[in-house]
Amino acid sequence: MLRRLPVQNPINGWQQAHVEYEPGEAPEQGLEIYEDNTQNILSENDSPDLSFRYSVNPYRGCAHGCSYCYARPSHEYLGFGSGTDFERRIVVKPRAAELLRAAFEKPSWAGEHVVFSSNTDCYQPLEARFELTRRCLEVCRDYRNPVHIITKGTLVERDIDLLGELAANASASVSVSVTFWDADVARVIEPYVPPPRRRIETIRRLSAAGIPVVVHVAPLIVGLSDRDMFPILEAAREAGASSAMMMPVRLPGSVAEVFEQRLREALPLRAERVLSHIREMRGGKLNDPHFFSRQRGQGKYVEALHQSFRATLLRLGYTSPPEPRSGTFQRPRARSAQLGLFD
Repeated sequence: MLRRLPVQNPINGWQQAHVEYEPGEAPEQGLEIYEDNTQNILSENDSPDLSFRYSVNPYRGCAHGCSYCYARPSHEYLGFGSGTDFERRIVVKPRAAELLRAAFEKPSWAGEHVVFSSNTDCYQPLEARFELTRRCLEVCRDYRNPVHIITKGTLVERDIDLLGELAANASASVSVSVTFWDADVARVIEPYVPPPRRRIETIRRLSAAGIPVVVHVAPLIVGLSDRDMFPILEAAREAGASSAMMMPVRLPGSVAEVFEQRLREALPLRAERVLSHIREMRGGKLNDPHFFSRQRGQGKYVEALHQSFRATLLRLGYTSPPEPRSGTFQRPRARSAQLGLFD
């Protein structure tokens, strides 16, 4: 009797991009997709310790599955959980580009800097199918509106053409997050993110295209990834990153439970030491919600890490993050009614 073998699924030649997982690392639980018919795509931020005011998030939830992701509790507002639900029940905003265009047409919009992925990654795997981020970038290009992207996804390489246009005519830069250098640790803590060295290659390709790149050594997890800071900075600088930032891990709300569970299951011998270090830099707790200190941490060890970070930036020739150009915003010239008579 012949054994029935699973059917492989060849790559669709009509698609611009596809997502590949490491062998044996594809998610086990099925993906559920929901539509969000929101009437507004621009989120306005009033946090005093963040450098931007407006952001765009075409997706809610994130299939990258990073156990430390501070955005997990936002899924609870949808009636979902912040654990597996956050990773496998993804909400898409199909009208994202249309809503962004409408926002740019408002007389009150003056071409402010827009950040993509302040909450969840705009280049998570579903972007290969829905292209919501790409369509939003096309709107930004048409209006010459400055943008900055924060991502762990190598899919950003697909949009180098658009980002190059924006960099030339307005302003565009990309932050690539590389949390770990040890690929095995990365696989258990951020299971469905491209490997660290693959993200370094993304930095190389973006930089070669003339797009300014910031490497985010974040979140820095004391006792788990602090020693990775130096090889990441060296590799990213060699690949063309011009600036860098570092931020200690913060675990708001239910994120602490998700992170601790995965840490204890995957790295039981290191778990208590890591959690102890986090409490030390967060005033005895796993999270510090206060503005400014939440981004920096506290304690002698964290202060020493900040000093080492600054010294390494100086040694490697990193510069300050690029300031977005202002005054580039321009609405596309509308055809006059007279011309419309001859269409």
